[in-house]
Amino acid sequence: MNYRIRVRGRLGRTMRAAFPGLHARARGGDTVLSGVLPDQAALFGVLARVEALGLELLEVRRVPGSGGGESPAEVTPPHPADGDAGPSRRK
Repeated sequence: MNYRIRVRGRLGRTMRAAFPGLHARARGGDTVLSGVLPDQAALFGVLARVEALGLELLEVRRVPGSGGGESPAEVTPPHPADGDAGPSRRK
């Protein structure tokens, strides 16, 4: 699966090196890490590294294909079990 992970701030070379296999690019005042992660364990590994480095995670987005564009339609939808109830109606 292809992912885009946005963190607050511009990462320097040393911080970018902590994410081998992911492409890093500055976007505004943030950094977007993008690339293919083979499974959920790999995604969780990257997210754990983000936390361990004290970075602020802003967004995780799964994108289709190998190069797809970025649009709201590509955001992972809520799980069907969540229904339309929303957080305020859950018990």
